[in-house]
Amino acid sequence: MGMTMTQKIMAAHAGMDSVKPGDLIYCRLDLVMANDITAPPSIKEFDKIGCPVFDRTKIALVPDHFTPNKDIKSAGLAKIVRDFAKKHDIEHYFEVGRAGIEHVILPEMGLAAPGMMIIGADSHTCTYGALGAFCTGVGSTDLGVAMATGEAWFKVPEAIKVVLTGTKPEDVTGKDVVLTLIGMIGVSGALYQSLEFTGPGVASLSMADRLSIANMAIEAGAKNGIFPVDERTRAYEEGRVSHPYTAYEADPDAEYARTIEINLSELSPVVAFPHLPENTKVVGTFGEIKIDQVVLGSCTNGRLEDLAIAARIFKGHKVHPDVRCIVIPGSRQVYRDAMKAGYIDTFIEAGCAVSTPTCGPCLGGYMGILTAGERCVSTTNRNFRGRMGHVDSEVYLAGPQTAAASAILGRIAAPKEVR
Repeated sequence: MGMTMTQKIMAAHAGMDSVKPGDLIYCRLDLVMANDITAPPSIKEFDKIGCPVFDRTKIALVPDHFTPNKDIKSAGLAKIVRDFAKKHDIEHYFEVGRAGIEHVILPEMGLAAPGMMIIGADSHTCTYGALGAFCTGVGSTDLGVAMATGEAWFKVPEAIKVVLTGTKPEDVTGKDVVLTLIGMIGVSGALYQSLEFTGPGVASLSMADRLSIANMAIEAGAKNGIFPVDERTRAYEEGRVSHPYTAYEADPDAEYARTIEINLSELSPVVAFPHLPENTKVVGTFGEIKIDQVVLGSCTNGRLEDLAIAARIFKGHKVHPDVRCIVIPGSRQVYRDAMKAGYIDTFIEAGCAVSTPTCGPCLGGYMGILTAGERCVSTTNRNFRGRMGHVDSEVYLAGPQTAAASAILGRIAAPKEVR
């Protein structure tokens, strides 16, 4: 029986010729990652083992959730991570002001590459599947053990084949693609399965599109999401990744639990209504929904391409008087490039607040908390009840083009309504 991309990567890292769904295997890890919220409990478990880290060059610690420190408790958590990084001479420790959001900077800095096996104590670690790597989130206990051993155990997942055809319209982004998919199969539609994207439509997706799609694989319950390695992937990795990597391909006779087809040409901008990412509706198919806030950024849509899309719509327009708009570049590099391109000036001129890179409001941390009755259009990845603040607030998930248009018009709107 042939293997999927995910299964081939797992077999290689387990030192096996082949694996099949349901197998329990131990795999060597290429990178282990945690942040300021998940690293402290991982460090606590690591310390119980009483040994050095398995490899100081294969651990990444990224304080990004509650940093710059939002309060005394978050300052204490960040210090635990900082002290651990110093004690063990962790090469890839990213201090505030020198990096950004974990799932933006790891691909950006070449720490994630095709064929790698990466675990992170954060559910959106699946983002790097856009590069053709196997990446998944784990609990802090598993991560603490992995920092000591460089290994983790897995159950080999079944796979869902997602065949993409056509070419997405100009006003559609990768966020619309993944929200459409989640709307089709539901938040449990790929439970502990790998979402394996393929088909001629993949070639038309930018790396930012792919990173957004892979990022939200977990929102369909998937173990991971993964894209084939093509010329666009190799071009992205050139100059970023200094070590050799392996590009795996699914076997022609690989078995899939099911196949889903999406014609990109038929898609339109969508939003996910509260309080689940599966509650997707095409913009323009529902009545007027006034909003109070817009958030542009996050590990899903905080890349330069996302800011460029939003800036083009904001150019010559102002944020609606009843709306506050918060723009959060995903990394220091994204921030600098956005300044050079004039996007930051465009946002400020439009009346947006521009923040230093942080997860901030995405998980209800700070920098944009909602009170009861408020509505927010956000380019983040989750809209669970209370996710961004009060349990009686509402979050509508959307792509950067829809978020920008909504900020200008004061209601959920399609980009074509502004242009």
